[in-house]
Amino acid sequence: MRLRKKPWIAEALTGFSDIVLPNPGETLQGKWLDLFGNRLPLQVELGTGKGRFITGMAEQQAQANFVGIEAQQDVLYYAAQKVQAKELANVRLLVFDVNNILTIFAPGEIDRLYINFCDPWPKNCHAKRRLTHIGFLEKYRTVLKPGGQLWFKTDNRPLFEFSLEQFAAFGLKVEQVTYDLHRSGFDGNVMTEYETKFSLLGQPICRCEVTFTPTK
Repeated sequence: MRLRKKPWIAEALTGFSDIVLPNPGETLQGKWLDLFGNRLPLQVELGTGKGRFITGMAEQQAQANFVGIEAQQDVLYYAAQKVQAKELANVRLLVFDVNNILTIFAPGEIDRLYINFCDPWPKNCHAKRRLTHIGFLEKYRTVLKPGGQLWFKTDNRPLFEFSLEQFAAFGLKVEQVTYDLHRSGFDGNVMTEYETKFSLLGQPICRCEVTFTPTK
């Protein structure tokens, strides 16, 4: 569901220039760790939303750098507020289309990707738009380090089943598979806004961890 445009957001985001990056194009490709000023692992969330997950992870993993990518500018404003309020120096955000991820990250630059509650695109004719489709997995393999990971969560069972099939077809190693995360005993879970909402409604959450093994 698209949010109604808020004309004041663009100007308001200028107050977060140290957190929200303008479209980096190729200027940061291969230079993200220089931006953070350290050599810590780089972790990227595709679809940051209002930022509850990425800020929670950044607090939990202070020895890692986090980049949050969100297509909707109006949503990212709230994520920037959270980053600023928590004074998280290890988080940067940007408004960007994930389809073009190869233009802003160099091969092997990312240690881990997170995809949480992405659009399921339920129609079969839209399958290629799903962020776990093989077409996207090919891009992820490029920007992830050999042995890099993708952590995936969704409340949509059909999307989860589709994703597991795509991971298998792409030859990826899949672990920590659960169809009911909150009853699985998994430790250290950080919930998103959607996850909290769905859980309160009794909706089970599916989750898995995918490793991109080096190609031979």
